[in-house]
Amino acid sequence: MKEIVFDFFNYFVFFYTSLLAISFIVMMFLSFASLKLRKSYYDDNYVRRVLSESPYTPGVSVIAPAYNEEKTIIDNVDSMLGLDYPIFEVVIVNDGSKDSTLDKLIEHYELVEVPFAYIERIKTQPFRRVLKSTNPEYHRLIVVDKENGGTKADASNAGINAAQYPYFICTDVDCILRRDALYRCIWPVLSSSKHVIAVSGTMRMANGCRIKDGQVVEVRPPHTPIPLFQNLEYMRSYLVGKMGWSAINAMPNVSGGFGLFDRQIAIAAGGYDPMSFAEDMDLLARMVGYMCDFSRPYKVVQVPETCCWTEGPPNLVVLYRQRTRWGRGLFQALMIHRKMIFNKTYRQTGLLTLPYMVIFEFLAPIIEFTGLVVFLFLALTGAVNWHTMWVIFLAIYLFCQFLSLVVVAYDYYLGTLYRRGYEYIWIILASILEPFIYHPIITFCSLKGYLNHLMSREYKWGKMTRKGFSQRDGGVAVEGAQGPPPGGQGPQ
Repeated sequence: MKEIVFDFFNYFVFFYTSLLAISFIVMMFLSFASLKLRKSYYDDNYVRRVLSESPYTPGVSVIAPAYNEEKTIIDNVDSMLGLDYPIFEVVIVNDGSKDSTLDKLIEHYELVEVPFAYIERIKTQPFRRVLKSTNPEYHRLIVVDKENGGTKADASNAGINAAQYPYFICTDVDCILRRDALYRCIWPVLSSSKHVIAVSGTMRMANGCRIKDGQVVEVRPPHTPIPLFQNLEYMRSYLVGKMGWSAINAMPNVSGGFGLFDRQIAIAAGGYDPMSFAEDMDLLARMVGYMCDFSRPYKVVQVPETCCWTEGPPNLVVLYRQRTRWGRGLFQALMIHRKMIFNKTYRQTGLLTLPYMVIFEFLAPIIEFTGLVVFLFLALTGAVNWHTMWVIFLAIYLFCQFLSLVVVAYDYYLGTLYRRGYEYIWIILASILEPFIYHPIITFCSLKGYLNHLMSREYKWGKMTRKGFSQRDGGVAVEGAQGPPPGGQGPQ
């Protein structure tokens, strides 16, 4: 009986790994097709000229929740106000900060309380007031002051309530937005024949970049281990995974660090769930569900060009906190939206995306851990065929390296951000070491997140202290960050 169980497990792992590899290959082809199509019709100068001159260019609200951000709030708001786009506003939501975040905003931007028709279309913690500047230079800035809701989702909902434009971008105050990011994200909305309800912008690690006046002036890969691994993970997730999903209109999520949404659809779908640990995936599932329930055509698009830079976790403590939350959020989101899984009413999301998430994202850490336990048992009992084991290991390892090289090639094809080609060596070095160092950590964190969800453990966001972005030794000074989920460990 024991031999039958082990044989079944071995065959299961073989077919599971084979299907996963096939899905990666399919994603590579789909993403390349999307990249090629994007390059064929998108031109930065043309888009900027058309939208800057057209009277029909839609306005965009940039929403950024802020909680205890006194060290970086002014620099970050200045960066957002410096965006290049004809019609936009910056909505900063002070989520009951206990430090001097609000005081600094009031003093620096000459803010005063103003009468404002704040309509609570989405339920949030109590709203206090709206402040605007008496200085015309800051006429685009709106500060919403509210009681602390405990999550970014609650603060984001307050920003959606206060926003005045038909589209909004939800980001973090510690992110650096590319000056033309709004052009890049709004163009798919205007050029598509379908109703585009959300656009995901590609994100990169700011760690290692040279920052000046709130903008990235020189892009460099991180040179410290954890941000370097996460930078590779982001590149793989956006350039292969999400671009592939976008090609078949089956996007799993729009990253919480930078994404554009149709405000009307987001409100109709109920906005962000303040109790969710994966608010980015949850909101998109709600919006897709809303469109499908009313049989309305829709589209969700991934933009391959980099739109945003974010601080990556600099140490294991912050990475552990971040990834256990993501693991818990994945479990929670799949449970909440389980009625959509294999339900043809929800089109590609129900028939492809969510089943993939369950089989190859949620179950992967469990299968890996089980496989490790079985392997150790077989090794201790002398039942391992070591020659076959090394052949299989080498094949899987080489495939992972091939996938990373494809990601590097796609980035170069798209138009590399790195001024020095040899800087890709850091990315390749990360791919060589990732299976032995970074991936086991991520697997452990995912399993811990699952366990926390099953045990209904109370979650505390924890203190994320930041030095912020500063020009120091040609890089970014980072103390801590809670980066946005890229959409999983694999190609999503």
